[in-house]
Amino acid sequence: MTHLNRLRDLWAQGGVALGAIVTSPSLTAVQTMARSGLDWILIDMEHGAIDLDAAHQLIAATSGTPLVPLVRVPAGAAWHAKAPLDLGAVGIEFPMTTRREDAEAAVRAVRYPPKGQRFWGPFHAPLRWGLSMQEYLDRADEEVLAIATIEHIDALETLPAVLATPGLDLAIIGPGDLATSMGLKGQREHPQVLAVIRKFEAIIRDSPVILGGPAQTPEEANAMIARGYRAIGIGFDWSLLARGITSMLAAIRRTSG
Repeated sequence: MTHLNRLRDLWAQGGVALGAIVTSPSLTAVQTMARSGLDWILIDMEHGAIDLDAAHQLIAATSGTPLVPLVRVPAGAAWHAKAPLDLGAVGIEFPMTTRREDAEAAVRAVRYPPKGQRFWGPFHAPLRWGLSMQEYLDRADEEVLAIATIEHIDALETLPAVLATPGLDLAIIGPGDLATSMGLKGQREHPQVLAVIRKFEAIIRDSPVILGGPAQTPEEANAMIARGYRAIGIGFDWSLLARGITSMLAAIRRTSG
């Protein structure tokens, strides 16, 4: 059976899913991304200027396109995931998934009973996916992704237990918060941070959970793919815009003659 969430089919075929993080409530940006060749967007309700109304509009803007809408919520409590799922998101990323209990809570939050504790109320999600209410309810558990963010130094000790959580689909390494947890805020390229990331990568690669993370350049993305990454964020909406402007300006001569 083909999944509504095409990331599952892409990974089953050995592919790599490329996406971007959306931090501003711009329909124009998402409509552009939806036709750019990206596989997914992550609507950032943790750090971005996006409320539920804006998140609904951004999710709806992906309708009729191949772009898969995921949402990053500000905390691991189940109620943070409830509304974005009911608005049509097919994956929820939870921050600071450091303990086995965090991963278990993430899985429960995105699945209906008896597998989880998601409450009934998907009034808008069926519309996004072209399903009846019952069809959505019948398929939601197999479509929605439970996504962990591995971004604290303490996870070095707990990561195998986190990844052994039944129903966890994707683990994204977060270099920024990892560096901060090590007292090296902003220094994602510090040798100590990179050494921990390599250890995280090895542990995740040896698990059934998909390995994901951010890349700042095409070269870094290709190197990550070679190391086993299957989900890569190629930038934020603002960083991709800045890169385009910077590249354009760098190629223009500002003097005549």
